[in-house]
Amino acid sequence: MKKKFSLLLSVIMLLSLFLAACSGNSSTSGNTNSEGKASGDSEGTEETSKEQVLNLTDTQDIPTMDTTQATDTVAFNVMNQVFEGLYRLDKDNKPVLGMAAEEPKVEEKDGETVYTFTIREDANWSDGTPVTAGDFVYAWQKIIHPDTMGGYASMLGTAGIKNGNEIVTEGDPLYGKVEELGVKAVDEKTLEVTVTQKVPYFFDLLTFASFYPQPAEFAAEQGENYSLETDTMLYNGPFTLAEWNHGEGWKLAKNDGYWDADTVKLEEANYKIVKDEATKVNLYETGKIDRVSLSADFVDQFQGRDDFSTILDTAIFFLRLNQKNEVLANNDIRKALFLAYDRDGLVNVLLNNGSIAARYLVPKEFLYLDGEDFRAPAPEGYLADKSADDAAGYWTKGLEALGKDSVEIEFLTTDSELASKIAEYAKEQFESKLDGLTITINKQPWKQFLDLEDAGDFDISTGGWGPDYPDPMTYVYMFETDGAYNRMDYSSEQYDKLVSDAKVESDQQKRWEMMQEAERILIEEDTAIIPTYQRGGALLMKEHVKNYHIHKFGADSTLKWVTIE
Repeated sequence: MKKKFSLLLSVIMLLSLFLAACSGNSSTSGNTNSEGKASGDSEGTEETSKEQVLNLTDTQDIPTMDTTQATDTVAFNVMNQVFEGLYRLDKDNKPVLGMAAEEPKVEEKDGETVYTFTIREDANWSDGTPVTAGDFVYAWQKIIHPDTMGGYASMLGTAGIKNGNEIVTEGDPLYGKVEELGVKAVDEKTLEVTVTQKVPYFFDLLTFASFYPQPAEFAAEQGENYSLETDTMLYNGPFTLAEWNHGEGWKLAKNDGYWDADTVKLEEANYKIVKDEATKVNLYETGKIDRVSLSADFVDQFQGRDDFSTILDTAIFFLRLNQKNEVLANNDIRKALFLAYDRDGLVNVLLNNGSIAARYLVPKEFLYLDGEDFRAPAPEGYLADKSADDAAGYWTKGLEALGKDSVEIEFLTTDSELASKIAEYAKEQFESKLDGLTITINKQPWKQFLDLEDAGDFDISTGGWGPDYPDPMTYVYMFETDGAYNRMDYSSEQYDKLVSDAKVESDQQKRWEMMQEAERILIEEDTAIIPTYQRGGALLMKEHVKNYHIHKFGADSTLKWVTIE
């Protein structure tokens, strides 16, 4: 009966689409990156029976759909819609039960804590096979195995899981011994996780893609083809990846086999890759997409409208300075670049979207301890008492030490319109204020950009970081010596010690002070990166899009509760 009803409903929906097209009307939806402010309540003139289709854009293609290999926001956002871990984030950024049927049983034993999770009986993959405890063990061991180690392998150690750090550390006796990881399938639906250190954000971490399961038997059968196409992966989330036209876009379709499918009202979400800002705005204005982020050129035009809003989010943007380059290995050169960059001009003129100038790594208005913002000791960041006038002095001193009077540096960035504008802005800032400097811009598609950055094949690269969990550690751990996201040959024993000590410190005030000092060393003393801005967003969203939720950490958004009214 249910199948016949679904078929009938599909026919009705297709007929409605046809009639709407004939009358010149298009029902659309939108791209997302806002503070969960889907529009306000319905006026009651339309019902939720409106076609449940959301039309979105993105500027980049999905680099990978293998949860053990993903390292970027595009992949994490799509994965959040089509996969699910033990928990997922709700509309208030709190972890709620996902694949876990109930809160775990907790047992203290020999100085360790054992969490026993029960997997839902109605949790299935999209081919109807059950999601098992073994699927979690398979994926968690895969991400830390030397042959398949992912960029986020350190996350298991970050979560305090037994032997998580040791297994990924070359030279450690346990290196590569994935069977020693503190995770065990007691039976098909019982997962045992042993932690040797309690972290306050443990359950938040379990919502992240690195902790998703993978269908063990299916993935093993697919081998190297796993997750390369829509039919070489299985799904256990609210949606499936129904289409993936590489370089053009993708389509999500409701997963009727999802355990909470009755809650999911959206039937599909279509993403089209569009790099040009004016094209995106035109698509929105003509009703072909329902949501669009605005660049500075369009903010003044739309800011008075009811569908316009701005946010300040938790992503920080910065420039990586690769110290493999002998010029950038000079601290005075790095400080000159830091001071030559006009952040106010960037955020007030070029961006003009609610972003704010940043001379720090950990953002404002996100992380608090006893009511105090992490930024309290240095609200505006570092080197704020110096200006572009000081840059010339550092530059001259650095060139003299190098025995040069001119240098050429390559600036690696992506090929989106905004990234290109920001790169041109940086080039102008640096070349106009630092005599003898020539900047060459290297624009690359997103995946190639990531590959070059991962390989350390750049001089300066444009970087951005959104938090994976609600703690300062999600930012400061990036720049540990040989860290997966260091990528720029930066190394400081003092920095490393502060970060490693903070990872095991139980006194929250002390560990925050350690991380605050580490951030100061990174930027004020070593000037290893050039923070530029804390991202804001100006956007338009159609009023018929309801319950679109944006997250402060982890994946950007959740479509599970979206409705079109």
